[in-house]
Amino acid sequence: MSPPTVSARPVARHGWPQAVGVVLTGLAVMILVAALGLWAAGAADLPDGAFPRVVAATLATAVGGSVELSGNAGALAQSRAGVTMIPLSVTLAGALVIGAGFLRPLRHRAVASASELAGWAARLAALWLLVLIGLALGGRQTFAVDVGSGTLSDLAGLFNAAPEVGFTTDVPLTVLFGLLWLAGVLLLAVLVARGAPLPGRLLRFQESVRPAAHAVVVLLLAYVVVGLVVALITAATRGHAPATFALILLGLPNLAWLALTLGLGATWNGRVGGPFGLPVPHVLDVLLRTPDVSALNLRTLTDHDGRWWWLVVVAAILLLVVAFRMAVRSPARIRLWQHALHLGVALALTVLMICLTGRVSAHYGLSLLGIGNLGGGLSGELFLKPRLWQAVGLGALWGGVAGLLGGLLALPVRRRGEVSEPPPP
Repeated sequence: MSPPTVSARPVARHGWPQAVGVVLTGLAVMILVAALGLWAAGAADLPDGAFPRVVAATLATAVGGSVELSGNAGALAQSRAGVTMIPLSVTLAGALVIGAGFLRPLRHRAVASASELAGWAARLAALWLLVLIGLALGGRQTFAVDVGSGTLSDLAGLFNAAPEVGFTTDVPLTVLFGLLWLAGVLLLAVLVARGAPLPGRLLRFQESVRPAAHAVVVLLLAYVVVGLVVALITAATRGHAPATFALILLGLPNLAWLALTLGLGATWNGRVGGPFGLPVPHVLDVLLRTPDVSALNLRTLTDHDGRWWWLVVVAAILLLVVAFRMAVRSPARIRLWQHALHLGVALALTVLMICLTGRVSAHYGLSLLGIGNLGGGLSGELFLKPRLWQAVGLGALWGGVAGLLGGLLALPVRRRGEVSEPPPP
């Protein structure tokens, strides 16, 4: 008698039509989030129909691209400016949608060949390349500034110096970093998803990598959810709803993940000078608006308001929760020191990612008749950058301790790979 056969689930196709759907869906979500955020920030009022181009430039920066600002008034005055800041709300929205779209045709599979995964990723990358080129070419605009009537208007006419401002997206950098961003999203999706297939040779690594990768992704998303709740409560109780919603739709993860690193004990150095302002809690703007570079950490925050110690409490609780989940999702044969090692490495890499993507830098300078930087209220500088290796080391330490404690808490819980002892006769 022949053995019974088990019908396999039909495998979803992942050809060019499916790739087009994934890319267009991810792009549409990113456009929606960026457009709503910029609209709440007042960018819809920009002259010369610049709003769609500002949206394109914002999407370019969301995947790592670079945008330069400039302005001039003929031979009378020139300005140079630059902004380096990743709107991580847009980045996160696109990453979640594209990652889910990449995994969807691969579900119900245990193993997939390396060539199959590479071919599916290559289709997405080819289409994403076209999107990046379009964003980089579309994210540029120059428009005139209305100076009204009077002396300023007369001077502009006399010197043939109608003021103009503009922005330009760097095409090569946007394409390069945008493709690297996509590669990172697809790799992380495969690492995090428990049901995603892997090539046979890599299956032995999933027990050590996937639970820890899933744990840190859950930690990041939990911080975003907590930040969203705090932002909505702030908007309801203190007003400034448009500015708050602009922050939520453009930079909520920037602040939420900054809070994570501060709760771990990391230090960020920064300064705010000139006309710039930060769309952040007032205490951060106060601490950074000083003549010299300021340190932003738990000590300086609690010196201003002791309630900021809650950052440590939140970090400890959420880390312990995700560490416990990681241990429960891991095979029973994983030892305590391995839990500590896995989460320590994963959290160190996560903090490194936050430090690299959470940096903020902006500068503005004006020269008149070719003479230097005028300073004063006509120029300014803003930056916020971490003490990188201190933050990464603290992430490794906290992750190791949390992994050990999570493993201890999971010992009484029945997990995969355990075999129950037979009952006594």
